[in-house]
Amino acid sequence: MADFFTTPGGIAVIIVAQCLAVLGFVMISLLFLVYGDRKIWAAVQMRRGPNVVGAYGLLQTVADALKYVVKEVVVPAGADRPVFFLAPMLSFVLAVLAWAVIPFNDGWVLSDINVAILFVFAVSSLEVYGVIMGGWASNSKYPFLGSLRSAAQMISYEVSLGLIIIGIILSTGSMNFSNIVAAQDTPYGFFGWYWLPHLPMVFLFFISALAETNRPPFDLPEAESELVAGFMVEYSSTPYLLFMAGEYIAIFLMCALMSLLFFGGWLSPIPGLPDGALWMVAKMAFFFFMFAMVKAVVPRYRYDQLMRIGWKVFLPMSLGWVVIVAFLAKFEVLGGFWARWAIGG
Repeated sequence: MADFFTTPGGIAVIIVAQCLAVLGFVMISLLFLVYGDRKIWAAVQMRRGPNVVGAYGLLQTVADALKYVVKEVVVPAGADRPVFFLAPMLSFVLAVLAWAVIPFNDGWVLSDINVAILFVFAVSSLEVYGVIMGGWASNSKYPFLGSLRSAAQMISYEVSLGLIIIGIILSTGSMNFSNIVAAQDTPYGFFGWYWLPHLPMVFLFFISALAETNRPPFDLPEAESELVAGFMVEYSSTPYLLFMAGEYIAIFLMCALMSLLFFGGWLSPIPGLPDGALWMVAKMAFFFFMFAMVKAVVPRYRYDQLMRIGWKVFLPMSLGWVVIVAFLAKFEVLGGFWARWAIGG
């Protein structure tokens, strides 16, 4: 039996099993993310939230998913049917595909490639096509306006995200997530992680991640008050479910990136406790909690405010930070606090 796994067929079985394991983790996490999002929002508003289906309402997300699956798929008469159905599938598949290079522990990654950051950005930047295709194929003005908003918004904040990550790459000398985490494994523990040397960019990355994933207070592409739910307004049943699943998976991906880039990934923050995947999952859950809290307490921005912050505030700040980090890393200020090529690269 052991010899079988060294054959091409056995290797294919292993790869499929690993892919299913990652997909299973993402989809199961999705159920609890939606539940947690609704519970947190309810707690802030002094409500109970989901509390009927299953113990403490834990199966409410499953019931909602089944409700969408069994509903009738309604397609507008003037819609471009092939593109109409391709758009939500594209959004969902691309959101899941980015997880192929996300490590959960040392060696726990589907594809440990040297250009993992480029892969994530290449895949995540394509997600806007699903939104644009959905808005255009609906053959309605409101979805189309929502999709154009999303395109402008995602492109604007991807620039800031990319420049912020360039600072991390300059410090580490590698675009591999495992190397980035290894570079943060210092004798200083929690204070050796990149959140401290790159402290200003942690907040910019978090806010840019909110805008990149159309998350409140930057959910302008689907703002109900003026766009009647935006690019998804003509979608129902399973296609709508795929759009929403892709959105939450993309949010969870941003939580994973924050954990890996700034907060040590699977490294333990407490001396004496072993590192492991549980720390990685716990950090991702914490950052999702922060996403949910922002949704609950921060009012929605106007679109002109959103674009002004992206281009006139975040872009100059992140660009200036790249220059500062390059200087600090080149001259190894503070004993190489910003230069860890020997560890990471």
